[in-house]
Amino acid sequence: MNNIQDMAELDSEENTPEREVATKRSTWVSVFVNLCLTIFQVIAGLISGSQGLIADGIHSLSDLAADFVVLLAVHHSKKEADDDHHYGHQRYENAASLVLGGLLLAVGIGMIWSAVHKLQSPETIPTVHLLALWVALGALIVKEGLFRYMLAVAKRVRSSMLVANAWHARSDAASSLVVAIGIGGNLLGFSLLDPIAALIVGFMVSKMGWSFFWDALHDLTDRAATDEQIAAIAAEILVTPGVLGLHELKTRKTGDMILADVHLEIEGSLTVAEGHDIARQAKLNVMARHPVLYLMTHVDPVTTKAK
Repeated sequence: MNNIQDMAELDSEENTPEREVATKRSTWVSVFVNLCLTIFQVIAGLISGSQGLIADGIHSLSDLAADFVVLLAVHHSKKEADDDHHYGHQRYENAASLVLGGLLLAVGIGMIWSAVHKLQSPETIPTVHLLALWVALGALIVKEGLFRYMLAVAKRVRSSMLVANAWHARSDAASSLVVAIGIGGNLLGFSLLDPIAALIVGFMVSKMGWSFFWDALHDLTDRAATDEQIAAIAAEILVTPGVLGLHELKTRKTGDMILADVHLEIEGSLTVAEGHDIARQAKLNVMARHPVLYLMTHVDPVTTKAK
C-alpha cells in the first residue's frame, strides 16, 4: 500500500494534466497545418505542373500519420498502472518515437531514391509555373514556424516524443526548401539543382530518422539514464539523513521518466521500522526532485565504529 501511496503523492511535473493538454494542443495544430498544406500543395502542384510540389504535399500528408501516432501515444501513456502494466504506460512514448524515427528514415530514403532517379533522367523534369515557387516558399515559412512552435512546447513539457515530432516538421521545411530551390533552378534553366538539393536533404533526413529510431530502440531495451542523471539521483539519496552510503544504483528509461533500483547502507543497530522510514524518505526525495517514476530501495545494514 505504501508503494501506491508514494506514487500518488508524487504526481511529478512530467505527468501533469498541463503536459498532456500542451502535447495534444500542439499536435492538433500540426494536424490542421499539415492537412491544409497537403490540400493546397497538391492542388497548386497540379495547376503549375510541378511534380516536386505534389511530392511535397504528399510528404505533408505523411505528417498527418505521424501526428496521429503521437496522439495515440499520448492517449495510452497517460493511463494509470494496471494489472498488465505495473509501472504505467509511459513506454508508449518510446514506441511512438520509434515509429516517428522510422517515418523520417523512410521519407529520407524516398527523397534519395527520387533524387537519384531524376539525376539519371534529367529530361523528365518539366518546366513549371512561377506559382509553384511562391507556394513552395509559403510552405517553407509555415513549416519552419510549425517546427519552432512544436519544439518550444516539447522543451517546455520535456517530451522526447514531441521533440521527435517537431524535428519531423523540420524535415518537411527542408523538403520545401529543396522544392523551392528546384523550382527556382527550373525557372532559371538549371533543372539539376532540384535532384542535387533533394539528395543532400534526403541524407540529412535519413540521418535524423535513424538517430531517433536508434535512441527509441535503446530506450525500449532498458537503456540506463544519463551519467548526469544517475549522479544527481545518487547525490539526492546520499543527503538523506540516515543514509550512510549506497551501491548497485541501476536505472532504465520508461518514456521520459526513469525507473531505478538501489541498495542503501544504513546503520545496522537501527530497528526495521527506522530503516524503513529512512529508505522511504530517500525514495520520496528522489521521486519529488528528479524525473524518476519509481525508486526501489533495498536496505543493507552496516556497522559503524563507535567514536
